[in-house]
Amino acid sequence: MSGWKRAARLAAMALGTALGCVAGGPAFAQVPIKFTLDWVFQGPTSPFLVALEKGYYKAEGLDVTMDPGQGSANAVQRVASGTYQIGFADVNSLIEYNAKNPGKEVLSVFMVYDFPPFGVFALKKGPIRAPKDLEGKKLGAPVFDASFRLFPAFAKKVGIDKGKVEHVNLTPQLREQSLVQGSVDFISGHYFSSILDLKARGVGLNDIVAMTYSDAGMDVYGNGVIISPDMANNPKAVTGFLRATAKAWKEVIANPAIGIAAAKKRDPLINDALETERLDMSLKMNILTPYVKANGMGDVDPARFARSVKDVSEAFGLPTAPDPAKVFSSQFLPPKAERMVTP
Repeated sequence: MSGWKRAARLAAMALGTALGCVAGGPAFAQVPIKFTLDWVFQGPTSPFLVALEKGYYKAEGLDVTMDPGQGSANAVQRVASGTYQIGFADVNSLIEYNAKNPGKEVLSVFMVYDFPPFGVFALKKGPIRAPKDLEGKKLGAPVFDASFRLFPAFAKKVGIDKGKVEHVNLTPQLREQSLVQGSVDFISGHYFSSILDLKARGVGLNDIVAMTYSDAGMDVYGNGVIISPDMANNPKAVTGFLRATAKAWKEVIANPAIGIAAAKKRDPLINDALETERLDMSLKMNILTPYVKANGMGDVDPARFARSVKDVSEAFGLPTAPDPAKVFSSQFLPPKAERMVTP
């Protein structure tokens, strides 16, 4: 190749590189992000997998890797430590962490569960029919379970003495099984998880006593996207992540099969029908609320959120409630039009 041809080719390559950088093409300036879920890959969290699989994060200049979690409290710790830059976790665990770690706050930036999925569950063949029946009984739950950690607030709300309830520490894998076998009297957990896990063990819906915290009048929020303190210094990347996430949520809401297929790729052993039902329950009960239908996904009602921070802080016995503005921020949200969902 002659010298002038080689020079022309190199110049063209340099121009292409420069244009690619300007255009923000995926080959350039990809921001590495480790993202942690609160639990395993399931229907209700499948939109994150859809955004990853379809390249929505990559289109925003983000190189995202995604891992399952070991509970919300653990997800908060992962993000607080900087091991993960973004996570999906229960905002109530975040409230407790921020209250105990002033100056190192982790922010929630996109609310997903506008209504919480928390509850306690028993079997009708047992002695429990109403909240008062929980006293003197054995509660089976992992110590990190969000519903278990908020049980004191539920007990206070329904007027029972939490000190009269015996806690049996169980792994998530043994929780529903222990209830069916009768080694515990009731369990705590996410509604769409415990109900369907009991169903998978042959328990009919009509054979379950379900007491949700929302029905008891606990007006708290559930899970949302959280970011590390360092990630807050890159607002463009955070907004890009949320824009891609919202896009995927809208697609899964319109066609849940897309989400189940994405979850199946990560965990071939999942039951398609069970996860479809789990996703449907979470959409109807926790996500597509009147507020979300009117305002889109991601944001919170400021007055309601402030009340929830106060109530949760009292439930956890915290000396002071953290500033709500240091628990949730809407500053990273993409425009409302991009977050509007159609059931």
